[in-house]
Amino acid sequence: MLKINNLSKYFGKRQVLHQVSFSIKKGHITGLIGANGAGKTTIMKSILGITKFTGTIQLNQEHIAVNKHLPLQNVGALIEYPGLYPFLTGREQLQLFATGDNQHQKVEDIIEKLNIKSFADSKAKNYSLGMKQKLGIALALVNHPQLAILDEPMNGLDPQATKELRDLIVTEKNNGTSFLVSSHILSELQKLAEDVVVIDKGRVIKDTTMTQLLLANQQYILIDTDNNKLAQQLLTAAGYQCTETKEHLQISKTPQVSIGIILKLLFEHNIEINDFQQKAGDLEESLLGILNNESDLRKEA
Repeated sequence: MLKINNLSKYFGKRQVLHQVSFSIKKGHITGLIGANGAGKTTIMKSILGITKFTGTIQLNQEHIAVNKHLPLQNVGALIEYPGLYPFLTGREQLQLFATGDNQHQKVEDIIEKLNIKSFADSKAKNYSLGMKQKLGIALALVNHPQLAILDEPMNGLDPQATKELRDLIVTEKNNGTSFLVSSHILSELQKLAEDVVVIDKGRVIKDTTMTQLLLANQQYILIDTDNNKLAQQLLTAAGYQCTETKEHLQISKTPQVSIGIILKLLFEHNIEINDFQQKAGDLEESLLGILNNESDLRKEA
């Protein structure tokens, strides 16, 4: 539903975005990942038409520009820090921004969904960072947008509020809302995002699915037995890449590796298994691997 093509941005003579291109599918959660200063927030501001750019941005095939905001009427956003009116209550601010039919019900629904009833009738000037963040998210979602753009939405949230937000995003996604989410909390993004766009120094260096990104990181099977030395000899002789660590045998996991065959081999030689686990793909390790590889390519160039 959102298509970005050759998006470039200059601040004076300094180019901060370099021909950025990617798309967001309807009803998908896309994670925008990159270091501080990589260009994530600038991309989001460009989508919202609040900063000039070159290239094209289309939402449902309609072009967005700084002087053309009509396509954005079904977009909700939280960029950087929520802009709140300090002397209005949370409920009053939601009522101010609610549009269309059933405005009262929309406000009551989002208050309930984000669990902000306890402070919805207090003035925003007295809010904590977490309260302000939750109200900012509520403002972004109150009108049931087709697309929600959330910049660091977990900022200032405690673990319970983070889980509630994650569950809400998934629920809204299942109801058809598309999300573009940036977060430095990679463990949370790993649980949420289906698609991933990795930005480095204003360039897209990876546009893929979360599953494919995690598969790019090496995965292992970890086994501890009553005779690790013999187990390693047997597994190595059988063609497995097996190394011994302090606590486990570490077997490189590939599509050809069969857990059942490994266990059968050890059982046939009367080797008892004390511990068995799989090390799943990790977003942080995958991301660091991609960034390090990109850095090496630039050095070679």
